[in-house]
Amino acid sequence: MEFEKRKKATLATMTSSEPDKSPKGDIDTPLIPLLQTLNSHPSYFTTSSCSGRISILSTPTAAATTAVKKKAKGGTWVFITHEPADPFSVQNLIFPPNPTQNDIQENLVFRFEPLIIAVECKDVLSAQKLVSLAISCGFRESGITNVSSKRVIVAIRCSIRLEVPLGETCKIMVSKEYLNYLVGIANEKMEANRKRTDSFHDALLRNEFIARPEISTGSGDCEFLNLNQDLGDKDCSMVTAGLEDIQLTSEIKDGASNGVPELPIKPMVITGEPVEKLHLWGHSACTLETTKNPKSVFVFGGFGGVGRHARRKDSWLLDSVSGQLQLVDFSSTPSPRLGHTASLAGELMFVIGGRADPGNVLNDVWVLNTTNNDWKQVLCTGIGFPHSHRHASAVIGSSLYVFGGIQNGSISSGMYRLDTQNLTWEEVVVQGQIPSPRHSHTLVAHGAQLFMFGGYDGSKALGDFYSFDIHSCTWKKEKMVGSTPYARFSHAMFVYKNYIGVMGGCPIKQHYQELSVLKVGSSVWKRIKLSSVGEDLFVRSTTSVVGDDLVIVGGGASCYAFGTKFSEPMKLNLLSLVSFAEPFNETEDQSNIDLKTMVPLRWVLRVDKKHAKPAKDILKKFGWLDAERKVYTQENGVHVCFPITKEFVALYQNKKPDINGVVNEVSNLNLQEILKVVSSARALDLLAALGATTHADHIVKVKKASSSPLKVMKDAVASLLNRHNLPTTLLEQLPTRWERLGDIVVLPMTSFKDSVWDTLGKELWLTVADSLGATRLARQGKVSPTGTRDSGLEILVGVNGWVDHRENGVLYSFDATKCMFSWGNLSEKRRMGQLDCKQEVIVDLFAGIGYFTLPFLVKANAKMVYACEWNPHAIEALRRNLEANGVADRCVVLEGDNRATAPKGVADRVNLGLLPSSEGSWITAVKALRSEGGMMHVHGNVKDSEEDSWTEQVSKSIKEISRSEGYNWDVSVEHVERVKWYAPHIRHLVVDIKCKQIDS
Repeated sequence: MEFEKRKKATLATMTSSEPDKSPKGDIDTPLIPLLQTLNSHPSYFTTSSCSGRISILSTPTAAATTAVKKKAKGGTWVFITHEPADPFSVQNLIFPPNPTQNDIQENLVFRFEPLIIAVECKDVLSAQKLVSLAISCGFRESGITNVSSKRVIVAIRCSIRLEVPLGETCKIMVSKEYLNYLVGIANEKMEANRKRTDSFHDALLRNEFIARPEISTGSGDCEFLNLNQDLGDKDCSMVTAGLEDIQLTSEIKDGASNGVPELPIKPMVITGEPVEKLHLWGHSACTLETTKNPKSVFVFGGFGGVGRHARRKDSWLLDSVSGQLQLVDFSSTPSPRLGHTASLAGELMFVIGGRADPGNVLNDVWVLNTTNNDWKQVLCTGIGFPHSHRHASAVIGSSLYVFGGIQNGSISSGMYRLDTQNLTWEEVVVQGQIPSPRHSHTLVAHGAQLFMFGGYDGSKALGDFYSFDIHSCTWKKEKMVGSTPYARFSHAMFVYKNYIGVMGGCPIKQHYQELSVLKVGSSVWKRIKLSSVGEDLFVRSTTSVVGDDLVIVGGGASCYAFGTKFSEPMKLNLLSLVSFAEPFNETEDQSNIDLKTMVPLRWVLRVDKKHAKPAKDILKKFGWLDAERKVYTQENGVHVCFPITKEFVALYQNKKPDINGVVNEVSNLNLQEILKVVSSARALDLLAALGATTHADHIVKVKKASSSPLKVMKDAVASLLNRHNLPTTLLEQLPTRWERLGDIVVLPMTSFKDSVWDTLGKELWLTVADSLGATRLARQGKVSPTGTRDSGLEILVGVNGWVDHRENGVLYSFDATKCMFSWGNLSEKRRMGQLDCKQEVIVDLFAGIGYFTLPFLVKANAKMVYACEWNPHAIEALRRNLEANGVADRCVVLEGDNRATAPKGVADRVNLGLLPSSEGSWITAVKALRSEGGMMHVHGNVKDSEEDSWTEQVSKSIKEISRSEGYNWDVSVEHVERVKWYAPHIRHLVVDIKCKQIDS
């Protein structure tokens, strides 16, 4: 009982509003999921922790210690971060641009310290198990540090430390270049530390520890939160550091005193049903504007409700004006769920996916006809939508888009589109700046664009903001300035007129109630404080815009400190939002602007689109167009913004737009007539007549001189050779082509083989990687001539060779230094995934890392797959992929030669995916099929002139083998798939052989 008491007291301290005893005062944010997992186990609780840090420590010198005749203290931090360090910040700290005289002499030491966690264990057996697991994940210095009759303590730690003296405060002994080099090494160690930490967390989850709280905690439906937990160091949580007006909401004590506008948010008075019916989270809500239900919000599903909290399938209609709450009865409804989405396309509301219980994630589609209140489950065609929850969806026209979520047990970055008219799913092939995998994010539609903010990537909350153009299928990471919303997940986002609002979510701040608003077309965020009498908890709540009101339903969380809490339904009037959220300088009279005090110093001239041509011609003629920046549009193309020079701003600042002037005259001017205008004063009058106005350029789209990656690399390496006095003739040896495996750039085998390159050491590889924008760099090696065909890839920059690759909705992970990957089989993997294998047992004789095994399981929903493989490295990746895709329970991995390990008489389908030929296992394949026969997919490399004869020979051979095995089968060729060209005149073919028992 003493252990349980200590655990309870410690966990209460962790969730207390008071700072803890550490110098930082709270828990490192990157560690929270891992600590929650450890603390969720009945045999453990954490007593102290550090996620790993890069720091500069200042300690008294020996002379100073002697002078004061006191024992020296441990020192103080002059710099500390729990994320990769910014070299320029460190350099400016040690080598300040304007140094000041410092009479106090102290030693400065640059340090990297890896993760360390102290864990109290219930008994020695539990401690041994934890230590063993930690060591297996790379924390090799872990051990039991204390064993007594009362307490057993384990320390989880490793040895990837770094400690380098920099000199004294008055005399730095290292150069700026060496300091940058140290920061680079420390950042590499930080990344290695993060990967070991993630590996340890994954190992805990695989060994029956409760899953991460954002995916499944307890019942799997709760947000377990530390309400007073900060976001960590501000240098890593501020996505736009350096902007003075960015403040976290916990720092807002009084909105009026610091110039932040306020909006009143009020609780709704609910009638008709108990308000507790809307005590939900993870539900969905849509605004209905039908004649039958004007200005109402339709609420479905979620977790909570009256009595025992559970997943719900109730449908509620909430009148936003009167507060009347009505239960809507249906003859059939979707099953209870949470974490689903509901999207309105015309008069139809589409509910997609969600989670029915911790072990049952859904992929069904239900449609509610809002005119006749009729639920109907629909069967969609096209690509199969994965089992998913905590995704986000939005509708444009008849297309419903879904992004991200937790799909088949892993966090996704896939984009799917449902044609709501034809009920057809497709996976969208996207381009541009593709967002990272995430769940618990938000997605809204505006015009022909989708906008997405935040989410959770499995280790941290995200604060990025993306737009998606549905015509070009292009993602773009939007620039964010002003009072940007902090990183968060499980929040809400809405569109009101031409504005996007973000509110609520995790992490939770003590005084955070605020609304972040962006005018579409601008990149400037505004913060508006929400004044409320209560302490609302807007986590996994919904926001619905009804007329000029924002209706907020549900939200809440579970916390170790106070248990379960739900938010009351609230309402916020948005009419005043427009004036509060107007971007800086968008409506100001230009004559009142003091140019000397304006920041930034770059400007644009904004005109209506219809006047863009004459305005541009005038600006070009007089040299007022800033050629270094790009022209862009605002308000969905209504206005065009031309970058202008400072000289033009000075000339134009006193001009007032004259809409009633000579607009028609200017609009009718052609280029030849504009060229006749010789007076700049006349040109300025013409621009004013067009209604052109100057504005601060918050977007600053700078034109970049196009440089090929090869040129960028060549320039960077040339600079490196210069610094080391090496001949520039070496540049002739640079590779002109390379490949990418995930985030690894792979150089050809022959690259940098001259021994002179070796003198540059790691600096060469870091330079090449940086010039190519690569996180990791590798060089190709010889493929092993053995049957396992091991990869010979050599990692030059980075920790290991593990790569994550997603295609056709399937996640493949493999160690590129040990395994080959078949990039050219994409179409065949998709074809196998489109089969209907729900009741089938499949034998994959050459499984590899799961090339075809995974599509059979994830997409074709095979009942069981026997995966045969003899390469131990491929087997390691295969097992990892089965777990990551959530299908390990339906696969049996058989290690060794398939001719000895493959099962007999069990298969409805056999796959033989070996090139150049799988003939050596044709007998094995026949034996694996059931006595009634089945389907075989036989791969081979075939001359283009011999395709027909090869197909015939395969069919004939299978028939002869089946007879020799005692089967009376009709063997026929059902289909021949031409996968790709393997070499000149050599094609990769797959022949589908159907074997069917002949009735005697």
